[in-house]
Amino acid sequence: MATTVTLKRTGAKMPLVGFGLWKVTKETCADTVYNAIKEGYRLFDGASDYGNEKEAGEGLARAIKDGLVKREDVWITSKLWNTYHAKEHVEEACKYSLVLWGIDYFDLYLVHFPISLEYIPPSSKFPQEWWGLDGKVHPVKVPFQETWTAMEKLVDSGLAKNIGLSNAQGSLILDVHRYARIEPQVLQVEIHPYLTQEPLVNYCKLLNIAVTAYSSFGPQGYMELGGDKGATSLLEHDVVTQIASKNQKTPAQVLLRWALQRGVAVIPKSNKHERLVQNLAVTTFELSEQDMKTISGLNSNLRLNDPVDIDPSFAIFA
Repeated sequence: MATTVTLKRTGAKMPLVGFGLWKVTKETCADTVYNAIKEGYRLFDGASDYGNEKEAGEGLARAIKDGLVKREDVWITSKLWNTYHAKEHVEEACKYSLVLWGIDYFDLYLVHFPISLEYIPPSSKFPQEWWGLDGKVHPVKVPFQETWTAMEKLVDSGLAKNIGLSNAQGSLILDVHRYARIEPQVLQVEIHPYLTQEPLVNYCKLLNIAVTAYSSFGPQGYMELGGDKGATSLLEHDVVTQIASKNQKTPAQVLLRWALQRGVAVIPKSNKHERLVQNLAVTTFELSEQDMKTISGLNSNLRLNDPVDIDPSFAIFA
């Protein structure tokens, strides 16, 4: 199986299996990135809102210094946070993250959510999160076209090689294609067997937009944060564990492989070195067509990451 996906506009080859940096602690992030590079990871998915880009950059710099990789060997993704959607703040946000990473460009820069919030300077609060300085949410009326046009200028200036969307649905993707000078190359969304998103994945294939899944293990990550929405862990689900046993693989490997065979890239993280290595080995086996159908049959349209849980006005998936 191929280990990369070729992006339409630039021909860049994005790794299909990367390492997600969400909830990787500052204390461990540098070592985690370094060790992941040592084991063969070549894509790291970060965001300014994760609050660990500086430490991730330190791990990358150490790996480069030790001769493990060159900068061009590693794919770095970051995301534009909601408080930077206005045209005068997009470049500022990108440059701020680049400085934290200690690099000159991002291989991919995504709009994190199609939600615009009141600007907060980094000197006042960083990461800005969803809430203003008063602890309340403050939506602002920035048209998405304004944000996307500013994103395109990042490509023009060389700050980002590729740009894309995150947490966007088909209607917004269609709208962006009406005015985009540089079309989105990647869509990153929540995908797991409880939320298979077939229509959205198929639409992206039609438009030659590469799809990256986050939360590939479903409720597990949210259980760790104390909010599982009442769902059984996919890593412990009978369907997944039985297929894993039959294929002599771990449940995590089966879940990742299920996504890959749908043409979807994955960005799992693990705090355990053994699992980190196992997650990278999912391009070496194949699930049967029946296994794929059985896993997809778990779909219940359960969305774990929904901004409407923060504020009713953020119903972007309604």
